[in-house]
Amino acid sequence: MTTSAPGLSGNQKRKMKSAARLYAVQALFQMEHSSQTVDQVRREFLDHRFGAAYDGEEMLDGDVAHFAQLLETAVNYQASIDQMTDRALVAKWPIARIDPTLRALFRAAGAEFRDDAVPPKVAISEYVDVARAFFPEGKEPSFVNAVLDHMAREARPEAF
Repeated sequence: MTTSAPGLSGNQKRKMKSAARLYAVQALFQMEHSSQTVDQVRREFLDHRFGAAYDGEEMLDGDVAHFAQLLETAVNYQASIDQMTDRALVAKWPIARIDPTLRALFRAAGAEFRDDAVPPKVAISEYVDVARAFFPEGKEPSFVNAVLDHMAREARPEAF
């Protein structure tokens, strides 16, 4: 388990933040489909997923602080993030009707839009990449890009 430690290159830090975003989406999805609390899910991810090896392939270490912040913010502000997502979706497709993986992704991204440290365009690009990881053949990444652009413009209009 690694945090944002001094001495890491900028590229290593970026990869760790990217991994934290992917893990946050997975954790939020898991919380929605289980009766686990944010503390239980966070502990499971930190103990068993960050840097773990599956089928001989090692998972990336994630930025622990960023992962924890995304989870806490997404949970604490879920209602307002979901409302912002609803406003970005087509009227006939409220957030409750969309794919649960996308719902988790929108919640993690919405949490990130609350943080002034990450430019919204960077966050959008990162979460479109997360969507590509989950939906490599589908149209979901384009859909995610459009929804997140709308959400970011609402959350951080000064950045555009």
